[in-house]
Amino acid sequence: MLVAPLKSSVVFVADLSRALAIPHHLDFIELAGYLAGADGCARLLKDLDTPLHGRHVLVVEEIVDTGLTLNFLSRTLGLRDPASLHAVSLLDRPYRRLVDDVPLRYVGFTVPDELFAGYGLGLDESWRSLPDLRVVDPAALPAVEDAA
Repeated sequence: MLVAPLKSSVVFVADLSRALAIPHHLDFIELAGYLAGADGCARLLKDLDTPLHGRHVLVVEEIVDTGLTLNFLSRTLGLRDPASLHAVSLLDRPYRRLVDDVPLRYVGFTVPDELFAGYGLGLDESWRSLPDLRVVDPAALPAVEDAA
């Protein structure tokens, strides 16, 4: 069972699913962003449609940074009694981890602390549809005016 957090994992999980030579299912989950002071807690916006009991589960992430999202997902999905629970990430930044308890088993690329867009990764919901990954220069982005 491939489990992909929405939205940025969609392109990667689609390519991974097509490349897998073994029978598998695919499902999606969506989380709300972290709130300040929430101590690594996230809110579930869309749950899986398929039960995980007894299934081998692979969480498909586009990027693992602090590990908070993957840690939350592994704790949440682990309560559903899967046969196994592991994760794959296209991009990884292990030096930015805030938690060590992440089931990251497969990594595509370990990347520097740069801003990426394209191949499903977006910035303010833009640039997700670029066909490849690109490094974004934060200095080239338009300034965000302070609403205060």
